[in-house]
Amino acid sequence: MLKNYFKIAWRNMMKSKFFSFINVFGLSVGLACCMLIALYLNYETSYDTQHKHSADIYQMVTDFIKKGSEPIKMPNTPAPMAEAVKRDFPEVLASARLMKLFTDDKTILQYSPATGERKSFLEERGYLTDASFFKIFNYNFIEGNAVNALTQPRTVVISQQLAHKLFGNQPAINKILHVNSNTNGEQDYTVTGVFADSQTPSHIDANFFLSMSGGNIEQFTKQQANDYASNNMFHTYLLLKPGTDPKTLEAKFPAFLEKYAGQTMREMGFKKLQTLLPLREIHLSDRVTTNVTPPASKTYLYVLFSIAVFTLLIACINFMNLSTARSSKRSSEVGVRKVLGAEKSTLIRQFLGESILMTLIAFIISIVITLALVPLFNKVADRNIVLSWTNDGMLLAGFLVMALFTGVLAGSYPAFYLSSFNPVKVLKGKLTNSLAVVAVRKGLVVFQFIISVVLIVASVVIARQMNFMRTTDLGFTREQEIVIPLRTATAKKAYQAFRDDLKVNSRIISVGASYYYPGIFNPSDNSFYREGQNVEEGKRTRMNYVDENFLNTLNIKPLAGRLFSADFRSDTTNSVIINETAAKEYGFASVKDAVGKTIYNNFRNNISPFKIVGVVKDFHYEDLHLPVTPYAFRLTTDNSCSYMIVHARAGNVSDVLKSIESTWKKFNANEPFDYSFLDEDFQKNYKADTRLAAIVRYFTIIAILISCLGLFGLAAFSAEQRTKEIGVRKVLGASVQTIVSLLSIDFLKLIIISVIIASPIAWWLMNKWLQGFAYRQAIDWTIFAYTALIAITIGLITIGSQAIKAALVNPVKSLRSE
Repeated sequence: MLKNYFKIAWRNMMKSKFFSFINVFGLSVGLACCMLIALYLNYETSYDTQHKHSADIYQMVTDFIKKGSEPIKMPNTPAPMAEAVKRDFPEVLASARLMKLFTDDKTILQYSPATGERKSFLEERGYLTDASFFKIFNYNFIEGNAVNALTQPRTVVISQQLAHKLFGNQPAINKILHVNSNTNGEQDYTVTGVFADSQTPSHIDANFFLSMSGGNIEQFTKQQANDYASNNMFHTYLLLKPGTDPKTLEAKFPAFLEKYAGQTMREMGFKKLQTLLPLREIHLSDRVTTNVTPPASKTYLYVLFSIAVFTLLIACINFMNLSTARSSKRSSEVGVRKVLGAEKSTLIRQFLGESILMTLIAFIISIVITLALVPLFNKVADRNIVLSWTNDGMLLAGFLVMALFTGVLAGSYPAFYLSSFNPVKVLKGKLTNSLAVVAVRKGLVVFQFIISVVLIVASVVIARQMNFMRTTDLGFTREQEIVIPLRTATAKKAYQAFRDDLKVNSRIISVGASYYYPGIFNPSDNSFYREGQNVEEGKRTRMNYVDENFLNTLNIKPLAGRLFSADFRSDTTNSVIINETAAKEYGFASVKDAVGKTIYNNFRNNISPFKIVGVVKDFHYEDLHLPVTPYAFRLTTDNSCSYMIVHARAGNVSDVLKSIESTWKKFNANEPFDYSFLDEDFQKNYKADTRLAAIVRYFTIIAILISCLGLFGLAAFSAEQRTKEIGVRKVLGASVQTIVSLLSIDFLKLIIISVIIASPIAWWLMNKWLQGFAYRQAIDWTIFAYTALIAITIGLITIGSQAIKAALVNPVKSLRSE
C-alpha cells in the first residue's frame, strides 16, 4: 500500500513538472535558508560551552554609581579584587584576572632562530593572565601542561595556529619570543605551552597569553595592591563550588566592598556594586556594552530567527496555494476513487504522502544547497561555521523533523480539502472552487507579500542607516588620514625626528601623535568638577594625551579659546582642552564662559587643578551607537604616544605610503612598517551592523524570489484556467493590453493591500531597531513609496510575464477544442 502511495505521488509530480518544480525548488530554498540561519544561531549560542565547569564560571561586573548620573556598567575590576574574593569567600574555588593588551592594536613578537635573522610578526588578540586561568578554563594543550604553563614569570602560551606561523613544524616549547608591548613593556618570554584551536567559539578569542608576572603590569599591580576603588582594568573570573547560588554570593559583596574600598570610594565621590555574569551568557548579554570581545545582539538573533521562519512560511504558502489551485485537476481522480470505495482517511494519507515526498526531495536538495553556501555565508556573517555530519547530527535530525513537519503543514489543507469532494458533483463536472477557498488563497498571497514588504523596508532602512554612519560628519577629518602605530620605545623616541622628516614632504599636510584616536577603545578617564562644586558632582570625562599637532591634523575645530601650542609652556603642565558637551556638563553658561576657568580632579583627596585653554566642537570619538560625552585633551611631550596620524593630500596614496615607509626604515630599521586608514578603522565599529545588513539583504532577495515563484505559478494557473475566456475575448476584439490588465489586476490589488498592511508593521519594527543608535536617520515616507514601487514592479514583472504569454496565444488554438 505504501509503495502504491509513493508510486502515484511520483506519477502526479511527473505529470505536472512545472508546478512540482516550483514547489520543490521553493521548499528547498526555504529549508536551506532555515538551515543556514539555524547553524548561525547554534554557533552564536554555543559560546564558551567547551569548558568543563562552564556552568560554575562567572565574570565579575562593576556598576559605578555617581550622584546625578546614570550607573556605568563595566566588566572590569581593580587588580587585587580577584585574590581578595577568593581569600574571603569559601564559595570561590579559584579566581583569575585577564587583561587585554588594550594599548596594542597589534603586538610585536620577534623570534631569533639559531641560524638566520630575527623574524618579526605583528599579532592581534594578546592577553595577560594569571597562572590560575587554566584551572578555570579548559584549553586543549598539544605542547606543555596547563597546570604549570604560566606559573613562572615571563612565560607565554600560544595558539597552535600562531606556533605554526612562528616556528613552522618545529616544537614551540621552550622557544624564546621577544615581546614588545605598549601595555606591558619589552621583555623576552619563554613558550611554555601550545593550545589547540577550538571549533567552539569563545568570548576570549586569544591568540596568545602572557604571564601576568614579569612585565610592566606586574609593577603597576604591586603599586596598586590595596586599591579596590580605581584602576578597573582587569576582567575577573570566578570558579564557584558546584551548587553555589550566585545571588547569595552577590549579597555579600556590599560588605566586602565597604571593608576594602568604602572610605576610598567616598573620597572619590562614587559607589560601586559588584554582580556576577554567568560565563555562558557573556556573549549575548546586554548588561555591559563592551567586554573582552564585543557582545552580540540578541535583537539581531531574533531578527534572523524571524527571517528564517518567515522564509519557510512563504515556501509553505506557495505549496498550499498551488496545491489548492490545481485541485480541480485532481477532482475526477478523487471522484472515481470514492465511487470505488476509497475512504476519506485513505485519500488524506495519499495527499499527505505526496506532500511529504516533495518535502523529502526538497530536504535532500536543501542539504546540498546548504553545504554549497556555507563558505559564502561564513564570509558574509564573518564566522567559522561548519556543517559536520558527526558533530551536527542532532541538528540535521532536527532539520529532517522540520522538513517532515513542513510537509504535513504545507500539505494538510490540500489533503483535507481534496478528500472532502462530493463524488457525485465531481463526476457531473459541477465542482468549482468555493469562495472560501479563493479567499484563503488570496489571504495567503497577501500574508507572504506582507513578509516580503517588511523585509524590503528593513533592508532599505538598514542600508540608509549604514550609509548615514559612513557619510555623516563626525566632527573631524577622517579621509586621507593614515594611522601609524608606534609600538616600541625605539619608535616613540624617533617620533619627533620622523615627524620632522615627513613635514617636508609636499604630499603631507600635517603630522600629529596621541595615545588614542577616534574609533578605538579608550580606557583613560577622569572625574572633573568646576569651582564651587564638590567631588560627588564630578563628571566622568574621557582623556586623551596628544602632541601640539594632533588636533590640527584631524581638523578638530575650536569653538572658543585656542588649541595647544608649543609657544605656551604652561600647556604641558595644567592646561586642558575640552569638548562642548563637557562645558555643558560642568555647568558653564557657554563655551566662551568655560575658557580660562579652572576644573578640578580629586583623586584620593589629592586635588589637581586644570585650566581650560580651549573648547572644541563635539566630535564622535566612539561610534554612532553611543552619544557624545565629556572629552578632554592634555598635552604630552614625553615621547609616550602610541599612534602617529599623517594627513595626506588627496591623490595617489600609494606613493605617500612608499615615502612614509622609506622614512620609517631610516629610523626603525628592525621593526616592520604597519599602517591603517582612520576612516576604515572607524567603520570597524559597525561590523555587526554591516553583517546584519548583508544577511538581511540576501535573505530578503531570497524571500522575494520565493514569493514571486509562487505568484508566478498562480498567475500561470490562472491563465491556464481562463484560456478559453481569453480566446473568446480576443475573437471579440480585446487587445493584448486589455487581457494583460484583466489577468494582472486581481494580483496587483493583493500586492497593494500587502503594502498598506505591512507599512505600519515595518515602521514599528525598524523604529525599534533604530533606537539602538544615539544618532540615526529618521524613517520618512519616501522609504514606503520606494517599497511600494519595488513591490508593485516585482509583481507586475512576475504576473505580466504569464499574462502577456497568455494574451499572445492564437485564439484558434484556445478555442479549437470547442
